[in-house]
Amino acid sequence: MNDSPLALLGGDPALTVPGPHFAWPPIEEADRRAVAAQLETAVSIPDRSGIVAELEDALASYLGVRHTVTTCTGTAALHSLYTAAGIGPGDEVIVPALTFHATATPLFHLGARPVLADVDDGGQLDLDDAARRITARTKAVVAVHLWGLPEDMDALVSFAHEHGLMLLEDGSHAHGATWNGRRTGTFGAASAFSLNGPKPLSAGEGGVVATDDSELYYRVLLHGQYNKRCRREIPASHPLARFAVTGMGLKLRIHPLAAALAHSQLPRLDGYLAGRRAIAARMCAALDEVPGVRVPHVSASAGPSWYALPLRYEPAEFEGLPLRRFLDAVHAEGAVEADRPGSTRPLTSHALFRRPGALLPGYAERRGPVPGDFPATEHVHATTLKLPVWHREEDIPLVDAYTEAIAKVAAHHKDLL
Repeated sequence: MNDSPLALLGGDPALTVPGPHFAWPPIEEADRRAVAAQLETAVSIPDRSGIVAELEDALASYLGVRHTVTTCTGTAALHSLYTAAGIGPGDEVIVPALTFHATATPLFHLGARPVLADVDDGGQLDLDDAARRITARTKAVVAVHLWGLPEDMDALVSFAHEHGLMLLEDGSHAHGATWNGRRTGTFGAASAFSLNGPKPLSAGEGGVVATDDSELYYRVLLHGQYNKRCRREIPASHPLARFAVTGMGLKLRIHPLAAALAHSQLPRLDGYLAGRRAIAARMCAALDEVPGVRVPHVSASAGPSWYALPLRYEPAEFEGLPLRRFLDAVHAEGAVEADRPGSTRPLTSHALFRRPGALLPGYAERRGPVPGDFPATEHVHATTLKLPVWHREEDIPLVDAYTEAIAKVAAHHKDLL
């Protein structure tokens, strides 16, 4: 008879409240009113007016930039960002090998080459490895603030300056995050954010490009906005004005109902982030005492947005117990939101990066990187599990139950061998 206290082996679970235990974004009555009012006002906005202008003005003020352009998705925002930055056929752009695929995939549609670079043990871009991959064709480097933990922007700004590269930012996990008190997304020539459902600032679906550069702003408009908006915002005397009616032929603008939701959420964002930071500190303090589970190191310069809490699993301290088995036991304890990173993973694991020519004829002769090329990236991903980060005081009993479930499994891991 097995007398293990682990729920997976017949014991009582640490948490009996049925899941799901985390949902985002928090929908309040103000959000319902805002979306309902917009439904009666306009469901299509072809220029920069109404709720689109209100949201972009609010985002520009929040970030402290001159220009923002909203888009239908974060992927579209990245596509517009790269296009406006002048990246085209034959250009190379350094991106971390560990990220969501959309950090890099728009580059394929510009005829450019995403050049993957390894990450360090913290999952951030390894600048030594990145430097080794610079060629005469390298045009830009992308900072990705993974999980809402800001990159070392002092180091990245210096790196880009030293090598004569444009610095761009993918802030899709990092709305409201800071480095030395300055918002992420404001260090490079431009940045892109996702407003997808689970992001700290959510429109359901949407994205935004932010920049201080007016020339880049005009090109963002031409990439996915066109006609009325471009005709009204690009000066008639500007050389690009003759393209205003058609732009580049794409329509990537945000839906007004999505804009209404994001605009309603934005005033609460800093409150959400303050709550997440308090909860993340509580979870890290509890889990820091658990052998074999490593909490992220957060620089004193960083103010994370805590899109998620990434934890590192040390299999050697669990006698080689596979992370999958450990996670099964955590789930059996009732902590069903604990998870492995799925879509955020080594880009070499995607067929599109290994053999892009199968879908993109312009890359038919190009063989991409393969698994094994980026050992640190693969190790970090293989040893990472993540937790959601709650934001309300009333969630603290649930938060504590999650950390207790992980501690319980860690303490009794030998029962799983």
